[in-house]
Amino acid sequence: QITTVSGNEFLLQSDIDFLILDWFHAIKNAIDRLPKEQRITSGNLEFKLRRSSSIELLHNLDTESKEPKPEHRKSLIFRLNYSASDTNDRNRVKSRLKKFISRRPSLKTLQEKGLIKDQIFGSHLHLVCEHEKSTVPQFVRLCIKAVEKRGLDVDGIYRVSGNLATIQKLRFVVNQEEKLNLDDSQWEDIHVVTGALKMFFRELPEPLFPYCFFEQFVEAIKIQDNATRIKSIRSLVKKLPRPNYDTMKILFEHLQKIAAKESVNLMSTQSLGIVFGPTLLRPEKETGNMAVHMLYQNQIVELMLSEYSKIFGSEED
Repeated sequence: QITTVSGNEFLLQSDIDFLILDWFHAIKNAIDRLPKEQRITSGNLEFKLRRSSSIELLHNLDTESKEPKPEHRKSLIFRLNYSASDTNDRNRVKSRLKKFISRRPSLKTLQEKGLIKDQIFGSHLHLVCEHEKSTVPQFVRLCIKAVEKRGLDVDGIYRVSGNLATIQKLRFVVNQEEKLNLDDSQWEDIHVVTGALKMFFRELPEPLFPYCFFEQFVEAIKIQDNATRIKSIRSLVKKLPRPNYDTMKILFEHLQKIAAKESVNLMSTQSLGIVFGPTLLRPEKETGNMAVHMLYQNQIVELMLSEYSKIFGSEED
């Protein structure tokens, strides 16, 4: 801590002991080198740190100022305070924190005791559904309901980004609270709701199209004959785990309603394929040409939207 004669205080802080000592000695040596005949004001004294940890003292000279008495010169310029006890205190705090962290219970233990509820974002789809005793996450249903209520006609719905800070706030609320009201004024911007829904699917540890199905869907979309391609995609969709199938069906049904309003919201099946392709399906390990993969991802979503009734309809359809 440095205190000037005018009462200004400066605090230099570091966790590195030898660096603190270097600062202390550098300042002290600078004071000791000051000539006795130097005239200084009592008001404006400052310092600046360099990367080398040395101190450059900048003085405002005043030829009309009176020279301080030699014996008081050093005390008038600085009072330096350095205490090794500060370092000892910090070390004790660090030691206690390490002990506390090492003794803290695991996340699984806290969840089992009910002290921390299961997360919605970032959890596997089947675990979210098991916890809610459903096959479609409640959050997905709520978002779809909100968008269909006040977002079908919005220009660029799902393409335009919402405020990220508000989306993160919504994410926190979903993970921490049991009930969610998307009609609340703080979620008034529908792009926040669509942004949170996309984030939910993006943060699934395994995407809505499971990793083991990725190459199969890619091979299916490459089929030249359209009827055979649709039949192959339909067959793969029917093999998906129940939570994946049911969630996919309700999501694509919703996106089909978005595409039906293309003349107003300017979101075609192709636009929605570009938005949702990389979000809903991706390879477990990125190999080969990413641009080619992205093209197939977009085409798969686009086809499933344009041929929704044939892919998700009953056998008799």
